[in-house]
This record gives sequence, C-alpha cells and structure tokens, in this order.
Amino acid sequence: MATAHDVAAYILARLGPVSAMKLQKLVYYSQAWHLVWDDRPLFPERIEAWANGPVVPELYQSHRGQFEVSVVEGGDPDRLAPDERETVDIVLGAYGALDGRKLSHLTHAESPWRDARHGLAPAARSHAVITQAALAEYYGALDAAEDATSVEELTWEGWDAPAQTAI
Repeated sequence: MATAHDVAAYILARLGPVSAMKLQKLVYYSQAWHLVWDDRPLFPERIEAWANGPVVPELYQSHRGQFEVSVVEGGDPDRLAPDERETVDIVLGAYGALDGRKLSHLTHAESPWRDARHGLAPAARSHAVITQAALAEYYGALDAAEDATSVEELTWEGWDAPAQTAI
C-alpha cells in the first residue's frame, strides 16, 4: 500500500511545487475518492480535522514550516499502483486548478470535516480524526447523486458552498 508521502510525491511530480495547504487537501481528496471508487484506502495514515481543513499529520511533519512544497522526503511516486495513479489523476483534474484557500473553503463546507470537529469554532485547534467511513459515506453519496454540483461548475465570487459537490 502507498503512503500519504507517496501520494504527495506523486502529486508534486504531476503539478510541480504547490502550497502546503493545497498539497494536504489534494492528498485528502485522493484518499476520499479512492475509498469510493476502489472500496479501499489509498494510504493508511489518519486524517485530522485541523482549523484550516483536513491534514495528514505525518505528512505535515515532513513539510512543516514550508509555505511551498517541492519535495516530500520519503515519498516515492512509483509506489502507487496504476489504479491509485488513476484516482489521483482524476482528483488533480477536478481539484488541481484550485488554490489552497479555495480547497480549504471547500473542505470546510463538507460534512466529514465539520462533523469531525463537532461544532468547534472554525479557528479552534483539533486533532479529531476524519474517519475513512465518514469519507466513504459522504463522497459515495456525492458520487451517486444526480444533482451534485461538479467542481468545475463552482463559482467563487461571493462564494457559498453548494450542498453537494462532486467530481
């Protein structure tokens, strides 16, 4: 099984340097959609509901203090299987053009992050885990919803998140 570091290294190989926030959110969405489409996790590390959105703490430790991340120590993009690469490629196609701030806003509007925080103030610290079950349930419902708004259809002027956003 790939690690979150491997997924992050693959993302960087595809996109080049990105902000730490953007990298974390793309790793998060890769995990979520892989759970839905392949019915198994992409990586084993936990995801926590931090103030700025979902974060993989082990990955965060490898890029802590960097605004822009260009290399993830210990990550090897070649460890991803073809189906894992396919998931990440689809995620990058859907979310990759968004900056870290927009991705953070999007995750804040979705129930896995909100539910894990149990009503904490938006800026409050938290180490609450966003479970794989919560990801599979929420994004699985989006995948099946005929009326879900695609990421490409989002408008950001005066942004208010739609109830459901899917790839």
